[in-house]
Amino acid sequence: MARTVQDMLAEANAEVERIDGHRAQVLVAKGALLLDIRDAPELQATGRAEGAHHIPRGMLEFRADPASQFHDTEMRPDRPVVLHCASGGRAALAGKLLKDMGYTQVYNMGGLKDWQEAGGATVEPLDPGM
Repeated sequence: MARTVQDMLAEANAEVERIDGHRAQVLVAKGALLLDIRDAPELQATGRAEGAHHIPRGMLEFRADPASQFHDTEMRPDRPVVLHCASGGRAALAGKLLKDMGYTQVYNMGGLKDWQEAGGATVEPLDPGM
């Protein structure tokens, strides 16, 4: 039987711990990677969490795999990763993917708004007219 996105989200949410923005800030202060997986136009439109590292969801597997020619050195299976997207769905799916790839400490913060509501600093988008 074919799996639906709801099936995949339920499985991901069962495996990847959902945390709030306050806990995310504590983890990041201790060295966790805050990973924004939204697409570039989303970052341009809404800004990003200060200090967040950006890897679009579509490139995550390639950037996370140390054996890939596209590996991102910020991505290490032994480093805690706090993921976020716009609302948490893609972050949950990405978190499960990272766990499947051997990452052991993976958390879903939800969306950028969760960071902002917890008082996390943000970097505003660039004004395209400037």
